[in-house]
Amino acid sequence: MSILDVAVLGYGLAGSVFHAPLIAAEPRMRVAAVVTSSQERAERARAEHPGVRVVPHAEELFAAPRGIDLVVIATPNRTHAPLTRQALEAGLPVVVDKPFAVSADDAEDLVARAERSGLALSVFQNRRWDGDFRTVRELVETGKLGRVRRFESRFERWRPVPKGGWREVGTDEEGAGILLDLGSHLVDQAVTLFGPVASVYCELDRRREGITTDDDAFVALTHNGDVRSHLWMSAVAPHLGPRFRVLGSEAGYVTYGLDPQEDALRSGRRPDGDSPWGTVDADRWGVLGAEPDFVPVPTVPGAYPAFYSAMAAALLDGAPVPVDPRDAVTTLRLLTKARESAALGVTVTA
Repeated sequence: MSILDVAVLGYGLAGSVFHAPLIAAEPRMRVAAVVTSSQERAERARAEHPGVRVVPHAEELFAAPRGIDLVVIATPNRTHAPLTRQALEAGLPVVVDKPFAVSADDAEDLVARAERSGLALSVFQNRRWDGDFRTVRELVETGKLGRVRRFESRFERWRPVPKGGWREVGTDEEGAGILLDLGSHLVDQAVTLFGPVASVYCELDRRREGITTDDDAFVALTHNGDVRSHLWMSAVAPHLGPRFRVLGSEAGYVTYGLDPQEDALRSGRRPDGDSPWGTVDADRWGVLGAEPDFVPVPTVPGAYPAFYSAMAAALLDGAPVPVDPRDAVTTLRLLTKARESAALGVTVTA
């Protein structure tokens, strides 16, 4: 069996928790190299992936790319585009953590470069494999809701005291702010379900002292098919709303709480273990129906490992990449429109 040697650029939260464990769990991949300038993170990478090659700078890896089959960009947002560009120039396929880039123009340029070079390029929109989202998608596609009229989706947190990282005190050029961070997921999910967008409205606020970017946002998308997506993202929500509330002509679906896969990965659990992965206990299932009759709906198991299984299939079997990078360009263009709407205080054409 062919094994793909993968280089992970960045070994902070994204690289060490979200990417490397999923790569290691894929039978046709292995973590062969890690790029980090942190001695502590380098030691952790060696402990977690015996035999891994660790280098302090990406340039060293790109100067001698032989033996690397795929590069994963898991570095701060502002570096996504330049590092992806360097990887493509070195002749390497790339997976980029979300957001694909800080600007849609940069993202469009990367897609064009990959297409010219014939190299695979994908974006890690892992929330497409959340169990609750997979459940919503199944309900929509099987018609159990009737014609969907309104889609509500939230990523809310209660963090009244800022942590002080670059996502809170950085600039737009650095890719800071909650709109780009969580909006990249929420908009991608909405467009995946309901397609192209006709208009965008956004409210964007900075609520906490000591930060320099947005930490509270609302985005309303009107899709071409007249579905309305209402999306909330906040670091200052003392009472959390439902993760999804989907209203159709025949029924509605509501579910609370977050998909368990992130917490599992953070706690050190791995999807190649013996216990079930991505499952939700029955007391946390969402409910489906119309007043006054509602029934629990088993949550489809989450499936983050499916991303890298699909990426392996793309590189070894000629299958499509798991996320078309043009989808991520679309998301970035819609987020740009959201900022325009917030600045003007009006709905804008997408």
